[in-house]
Amino acid sequence: MRTKHLIAGAVLLSLAVVEFSVARDLDLTPQGPGFSALAGGPAAGSGTAPAFDVSHLMDPSGKYFGVALGGDATAPDNVAAYAERVGKKPNMLTIFESFDDEFAASQAREAYRNGALPVIRWEPFKPKLEDIAAGAQDAYITRFATAVRTLNVPIVLTFAHEMNGGWYSWGATKNEAGDFVAAWRRIHGLFEKADATNVIWAWTPNVVNPVPRVKLEPLYPGDEYVDWIGIDGYFTRKGKNTYDALFGPTKRQVRGFTDKPFLIVETGAEPGDRRPEWIRELTGGVADDEDMLGFVYFNQNGSARWKIDQDRAAIGALRKGGAKKVYGFTVR
Repeated sequence: MRTKHLIAGAVLLSLAVVEFSVARDLDLTPQGPGFSALAGGPAAGSGTAPAFDVSHLMDPSGKYFGVALGGDATAPDNVAAYAERVGKKPNMLTIFESFDDEFAASQAREAYRNGALPVIRWEPFKPKLEDIAAGAQDAYITRFATAVRTLNVPIVLTFAHEMNGGWYSWGATKNEAGDFVAAWRRIHGLFEKADATNVIWAWTPNVVNPVPRVKLEPLYPGDEYVDWIGIDGYFTRKGKNTYDALFGPTKRQVRGFTDKPFLIVETGAEPGDRRPEWIRELTGGVADDEDMLGFVYFNQNGSARWKIDQDRAAIGALRKGGAKKVYGFTVR
C-alpha cells in the first residue's frame, strides 16, 4: 500500500508541475491590473484563474496606437520592424479570422506578451446571419468562446464589421438588420455562458459617407451587448479626407442612440502627394478627440496600396503624429 501511495503522489506532483508550466506559458496565472479576485468566472473553488478584468483597457489613460500588419501580424520581429519605422511600439494588433477558423490563441497570446491588445476581426463569409441567429453555429461559437476564456488574455472582438455596406456577404444589401442584431446577441450570450468576459465587444460599421441611406440604429445590438463603437474609414482622393469630414457624420449619427466610446478599428491613406497630410489629419484628429480611444492603421495592400513602409513622407508623418504624448501605453 505504501508503494502505491508513493507512486500516486509522484504522479500527482508531476501533473501539478506540468499544469503550472502550461498556465505560465499561457499567461493564465493572475497578474497585473487586469486580474481581479472579483472578476466573474469559475474561480471560486475550481482552481481556474479569474477571467481577465478588461475594465481598465476599456477606458485607458492613453490612446491606442495600433496596426494591422500583413503576414504573421503579431510576430515580434514584424512588430519590432514596424515600431522602428514609425518610432513607436504599437499597443493594438489586428488578427483576421474567418468565422470557421479556430481561435488564433497563439497570435493573441503573442500580441499580449508584446504589450498590445489583440483585435480579432471575425468574418462570417460562409454562414448566413439568420442561421447564426437561429443557433446553427452554436457548437462552433461555444468552442471558440471557450478557447478565448481558456487563454484568458484581453481581446477586442469585432463580428461582421462594415455591416452597413454592401461589399460583404453579411452586408446590409443581402441581410435584414434584425438578423444581424439577433446573430450578434446570440454570439454575445454564448460567450457569457462560457464566462469569456475577457472580451471587449466592438460593434464596427463603415463610415456612413458612401452608404448614407443605410441607417445605423436598426443595426445596433444595444448597449448591453456592446462596449465600443468601432469605425472603419479610409482617406482617399475621391472621398472625404479631413478627420471630421471622414468620421464626423458617423459619430454624430451614432450619438443619436448611444454614448459608448469610439475607436477607429481600421483606416489608411491612399498613396500620393497628400498622404502625409491625411496621416496628420488622422493622428491630430484622434489626439484632440476626447470621444476617440485611438486608431489602427491598416498597413497592408488591398483595395489600394495602403502600406506605407516605403513612403518616407508618410512614415515621417506617422512618426511625428505618433510621438504625441497621448499615444501609446503597455497593455497589461
